[in-house]
Amino acid sequence: MESKKPDVLVQKVTSTGKSYINACLQEDASVICVNRATKKTKLLPFKALYDNNNLFWLKNEIWEYFLSHDDFKKIEDRVLANNIKWMPVMVEPPIPVPEHNPPDHGFGNGFQNLVSLSDYERCQRMEQCKKRLDALITQKPRLENHVTEALVETAQDAILCNHISLLNAMNLSGEEAKKQTQGLVDSTRELVKSSSLLISANIFHDDLMNTLVSKSNGTIIQHMTRVYLKGLAYLSCYNKLVTSSNTINKLRIAFPKKYQSFYQSLLPHIHPEDLTLERVFLGGMRAVSEHAFCNWAMGFMVHDIGKAAAVEYHEGGANYNRDIVMDHVKVGYNSIMHKTNYPEDAGLITGYHHEYYGDSSGYGFFRANLEQFRKANPQSRQDYCIAFEVEPIMEFKTHAFFPAKILEIVDVFDSLTDPNRKYRKPMTTEEALAMMREEFIDKHPKIDFILFDLFAKFVNDDPLP
Repeated sequence: MESKKPDVLVQKVTSTGKSYINACLQEDASVICVNRATKKTKLLPFKALYDNNNLFWLKNEIWEYFLSHDDFKKIEDRVLANNIKWMPVMVEPPIPVPEHNPPDHGFGNGFQNLVSLSDYERCQRMEQCKKRLDALITQKPRLENHVTEALVETAQDAILCNHISLLNAMNLSGEEAKKQTQGLVDSTRELVKSSSLLISANIFHDDLMNTLVSKSNGTIIQHMTRVYLKGLAYLSCYNKLVTSSNTINKLRIAFPKKYQSFYQSLLPHIHPEDLTLERVFLGGMRAVSEHAFCNWAMGFMVHDIGKAAAVEYHEGGANYNRDIVMDHVKVGYNSIMHKTNYPEDAGLITGYHHEYYGDSSGYGFFRANLEQFRKANPQSRQDYCIAFEVEPIMEFKTHAFFPAKILEIVDVFDSLTDPNRKYRKPMTTEEALAMMREEFIDKHPKIDFILFDLFAKFVNDDPLP
């Protein structure tokens, strides 16, 4: 008598490729759910489990999932009938790259290594990156060169995984896309938490970081990696400044003489006597909570996810096209907000990080939405400059979102000092800070004056007033 063939783990089946997941759905396969502790079983449709969580076989520590041998054979037959061969590892068709983009899609030589993986495999890659960082967190003594190397390489992997997955998701409906990218969002959040615990101010001047970043031949991935890590470092420094020193008191004392005229131009309807630090920062300057820090760090990581290789990053030659440059904000914002469950903060950072306080050289969603709001509410005014929370931004109570203003500064600084600048020599730190002060504060209020001063202190350890 022939012995009963063993059941097959759903995890093993799904790891074979997306074609097998589709076959499970088409065959309406039943899943044998086994409680790891009690060994009790129940039978549920694969489709019901998948619709609830498209990575259900990975996300539950209580249950283990199997397909009967007979169901598995039907699934194999369906895949073979569709002329899709059994693959020993997950391989999905390469993502078609627009003809006007070079093969690396502007994201470097690591792009092709990750594009052939499935969403599941990319999540696994992210989990491996997190384990690498976690091992360093507990390591004593901690070697700084190992930390820098891990931060750079895991950041690049995470950015590429996000970019590829979002390219795939753009062809799906909103709900389908959100299900497909949920594992990536969860993995990115955990990776960011670990990165935040390892980041230090030294990353800004770390020659090793610049060397490691330059190993990628994609200018976009290089820029995004630097801005993500430097953004984390600056945000960490900001928290230390406002919690462990008398920074806020110093700024409050200096405000009337040094800063008031700058902010008066942004809030002309506010009486000078009422124009204080609390008018600049709604609710007053304060440290960033751990939860907000994580959400904003995710936004820093994906801020340029809508970039394409056709974009000339920092200044244009003959082929410079402002419409193409501006388009990356729309693409990034829409993909993050409508195709993923990333926190709303991250989406706003992606869409608002070139607003420049409404200056004509800037662009983004906020100004367009604000114009519509003002048409419907002609008496409305923004009574504050910067909000720490999402709600005041969505209600048009302030001019800007705090993490977007942080990112603007880091983004501009990186573009000015980028060694890959094509049309002029990269600036030194001193030259870049001087240029930013003159062009983005003195001549035109684009970046935030107070946050810039804190940034200058961070970069050069300059004293505050």
